[in-house]
Amino acid sequence: MTAGPADVRRTALALPETTEVLAWGMPTFRAAGKMFVTMPDDETSFAVRCPKLERGELIAAEPEKFWVPPHEAGSHWVRVRLAALEDLAELRDIVLDSWRQAAPPRLTDTYGDAGRA
Repeated sequence: MTAGPADVRRTALALPETTEVLAWGMPTFRAAGKMFVTMPDDETSFAVRCPKLERGELIAAEPEKFWVPPHEAGSHWVRVRLAALEDLAELRDIVLDSWRQAAPPRLTDTYGDAGRA
């Protein structure tokens, strides 16, 4: 089963205090106002937060799944190819990790590991 844009949207919006905001002509998802997922208009991928120091390692390990467009090279974002995801659990783990990087401590402390169930 291939994940699609609706799965990304549903997964992101299920997280506490997440809202969808249209920005730069594409849907973005924000935790307490801080962006953690974007959905480029081609709908074959989505972008998530990723510490720059970890990004190169992630891309080297799974280049068929992760990449960074040249215009985002200086950012803390990585793109994820929807067709390369193993299943919805992997999608959820990726989105949850990005949410945890953006959400304030009051949310992540309360949400804890419940999101991993």
